[in-house]
Amino acid sequence: MKELGNATFENYIGLTQGFNEMAYQMVAHVLTLGYAVMLAGLFYFILTIKTVAPRYRTSSVLSVVVMVSAFLLLYAQAENWTSSFVFDKEQGKYFLGQGADLFNNGYRYLNWLIDVPMLLFQILFVVTLTKSDFSSIRNQFWFSGTGMILTGYIGQFYEVTNLTWFAIWGAISTAFFIHILFLMKKVINEGKEGIPAAAQKNLDTIWLLFLVSWMLYPGAYLMPHLLGIEGGLFNESGVVGRQITYTIADVSSKVIYGVLLTNVAQILSKSEGYVEANT
Repeated sequence: MKELGNATFENYIGLTQGFNEMAYQMVAHVLTLGYAVMLAGLFYFILTIKTVAPRYRTSSVLSVVVMVSAFLLLYAQAENWTSSFVFDKEQGKYFLGQGADLFNNGYRYLNWLIDVPMLLFQILFVVTLTKSDFSSIRNQFWFSGTGMILTGYIGQFYEVTNLTWFAIWGAISTAFFIHILFLMKKVINEGKEGIPAAAQKNLDTIWLLFLVSWMLYPGAYLMPHLLGIEGGLFNESGVVGRQITYTIADVSSKVIYGVLLTNVAQILSKSEGYVEANT
């Protein structure tokens, strides 16, 4: 057990009791679904970029950046899963392969380190801030977004070996997260002023989506201790639950969020008299 050091608890399961066929395949499939949805989102944002007025297109460009980043790094995450565990015919389970790389959720954190600032910046290129300073909000988004991901990244290495540090780093990450929620609510409230009712309704939906989808991430962070570790034993349901939760959160906070922002930009473009050129 000690030889794994600060590895995530997926590896401890793979070293000891192994994954049954269903659990292993469910994780493999949900990881594949994650990067496939990002690829579909990439095509959507490329094809709809000219449906909004030029002033709003930076948001669409940022969505494209997010989709490329998410596709590549989630693909690497899926490959990491399939290369880390090997099927043992005698026991009928998947175990950590001898000499294989450890499975690491760090690929997701690398993805978020790129995507979180982009996702937060996106809305600033769609709404008009009536009271706050654009540069100040942008810088605060970057600072808290980056701080949230880096501290969460460090904390996840201690989820098995040191629960105190796991909790401390998680708490620091949560403080940054709360600040982001405060800023997003302020941006949406200001952005709703003086725009068409349909766009206001979409911004309300974006706030609800943002609140729910981003709350899934701390839940997935804690998943080993919510579902996976029982009386010192490692339960594979925590692994499946975490990867499903992360994937739902990623699809919601990146793809659906981007589609809703595009819709707001389309409504605002139309209200300003923009007509898409037929080319």
